[in-house]
Amino acid sequence: MMDEGVDVKSLFLFFFSPQVLLLACAEDLECVPGFQQKVFYIEKPFQFTEDRLILNLKFDDCKGNNKLNFEVSNPDFTVELDGNLVARKNVSEVGKALFVHARSEHAEDMAEIFILEANERHGALKEIIKLEGNLGIPRQKRAILATPILIPENQRPPFPRLVGKVIRSEGTEGVKFRLSGKGVDQDPKGIFRINEMNGDVSVTRTLDREAIANYELEVEVVDMNGKTMDGPVRLDISVIDQNDNRPMFKEGPYVGHVMEGSATGTTVMRMAAFDADDASTDNALLRYNILRQTPTKPSPNMFYIDPEKGDIVTVVSPALLDRETMESPKYELVIEAKDMGGMDVGLTGTATATILIDDKNDHAPEFTKKEFQATVKEGVTGVIVNLTVGDRDDPATGAWRAVYSIINGNPGQSFEIHTNPQTNEGMLSVVKPLDYEISAFHTLLIKVENEDPLIPDIAYGPSSTATVQITVEDVNEGPVFHPNPMAVTKQENIPVGSVVLTVNATDPDTLQHQTIRYSVYKDPAGWLEINPTNGTIGTTAVLDRESPFVHNNVYTALFLAIDSGNPPATGTGTLHITLEDVNDNVPSLYPTLAKVCDDAKDLRVVVLGASDKDLHPNTDPFKFELSKQSGPEKLWRINRLNNTHAQVILLQNLKKANYNIPISVTDSGKPPLTNTTELRLQVCTCKKSKMDCSAADALHISLTLILLSLLSLFCL
Repeated sequence: MMDEGVDVKSLFLFFFSPQVLLLACAEDLECVPGFQQKVFYIEKPFQFTEDRLILNLKFDDCKGNNKLNFEVSNPDFTVELDGNLVARKNVSEVGKALFVHARSEHAEDMAEIFILEANERHGALKEIIKLEGNLGIPRQKRAILATPILIPENQRPPFPRLVGKVIRSEGTEGVKFRLSGKGVDQDPKGIFRINEMNGDVSVTRTLDREAIANYELEVEVVDMNGKTMDGPVRLDISVIDQNDNRPMFKEGPYVGHVMEGSATGTTVMRMAAFDADDASTDNALLRYNILRQTPTKPSPNMFYIDPEKGDIVTVVSPALLDRETMESPKYELVIEAKDMGGMDVGLTGTATATILIDDKNDHAPEFTKKEFQATVKEGVTGVIVNLTVGDRDDPATGAWRAVYSIINGNPGQSFEIHTNPQTNEGMLSVVKPLDYEISAFHTLLIKVENEDPLIPDIAYGPSSTATVQITVEDVNEGPVFHPNPMAVTKQENIPVGSVVLTVNATDPDTLQHQTIRYSVYKDPAGWLEINPTNGTIGTTAVLDRESPFVHNNVYTALFLAIDSGNPPATGTGTLHITLEDVNDNVPSLYPTLAKVCDDAKDLRVVVLGASDKDLHPNTDPFKFELSKQSGPEKLWRINRLNNTHAQVILLQNLKKANYNIPISVTDSGKPPLTNTTELRLQVCTCKKSKMDCSAADALHISLTLILLSLLSLFCL
């Protein structure tokens, strides 16, 4: 049976508290590795709050917990090294249970945390009470009366002072009182003590409520041998607040903003002071007041502060909140906070509130003059004139920053205008070169606006537009090739002196009647020349499509056209010559060396390939042939594999020696070209997968070499 008057909810919270262990007197038992409590019951909150303690899990491997780590079945939770179970983030849905696995060098264990809904906790409470009986936790009647004690802070000596008394209903003969807890035998130690014989409780020093407001002690009655007879029961000691802390403004600097022209009563900012005294007493009841305003114009009372809330509001008319007419757009208010509800005996603290009057776009930008002049040389780009404007708004805002646009006189998009971010001037630029011969004068109409829109009752006026008169100066321009680049197609190997093309260049300065001369500027291969008077380009060497100066069949050269101006001006023209291929390259054969074993069973010696620098149809298919073989027997033959490859085959095994095989290859050009190449064949000795080609037994020389030797003898 439970004692009468015990609150079931309080008992539930007691047993479900993360600090309460359901296992009794574990410290008196021999150390058992693992969790000291393996099963927990907690009531499910509305949500588990990030980093807030849920409960503490005590794990001990009895050997120092070296390399201890925890794993939780739900990744939204973690167990810190001190055993505190916390949520990694705010979590609402968890499930019915969490499982925590702990592992160290010497032990591992599992703990279960059951999460109960509110309607499940009564059944769980019955189980806990049943468990309590099974564990043998002693149940006692309350024979000790320990009423709460109230002590004012800041008491003066002498100490110790008697502050309360603990009473035992069964008398004090043969027993003594024992007091414990934070403030007695735990830090801060020695603040309280109890008379062992009569239960008088004393304080030994001055208390500070702001340091510790409440002490929860335990008192018990023991016999003369120290055996507990009654208790322990809780003894609560509360420290009574005194007004010993001034209000403090902790969140500075305090800066507020209000738009100019704001209505009377507009809230600017809130001032909030802190008082360390008891918030439930007048010691921390604050009232606010404005002590001083700087500057004092246009009114010494521009603002008002709500004495209870600390809200600062405007109290002048919108007309007086005109940033452009103020002595300064920044006001500083000295704010006082006084406790004791603002009574004269209250303590005070002060802070400075800075209020900035923010600008709104109530002034349109205006050009400093109606017309600007600019002069620019034809063919030149860049900034030609800076347009200046004035604006009375705040230079640090979009209400002052200017945005320029050309609204007339720019059909060819030859001009652009941009804002100089430092000066706010409009930088008018030429972005497409102007031509004096087309137009010597230009007139532009420029408009200026702000980045921010104007307020509804303000509009852009005539002063927000200006005219720019631009004069173009004539310069001697270089001749222009038509077309440029120029393109022509020619066969390679055309005769030297052939005409490639006659170029045409004209002078843009039509009013100056100048003559033009031509010259070669860049001719990488040195193949071309140009008539300086009529621009006819001819060849001075053979054009070769296979030259390294030709890329993708195209040869490129540059030419100059120079007028007779003072100084003369030059134009550059580009010529692309596409070269058509002719069959002017014999095919080549590869490889030219092959090796074979003298006892080889596979007499297919080598696969030969042919290539040609020319283009199709002057290349493959190639024709492969063997020159006439000397001797009574034929030693090899050649078989065509495809359009570009053939295979040399021995007709019998040969002795170790070097052989030269003349092979001719012919392309498909018209007329075709033939090239004869000697294939050097080394017949080698092969033993144990090693080929020895050194010191041939005999040197067999090709028929071609024999004939050449005989010819040389006849010529002597």
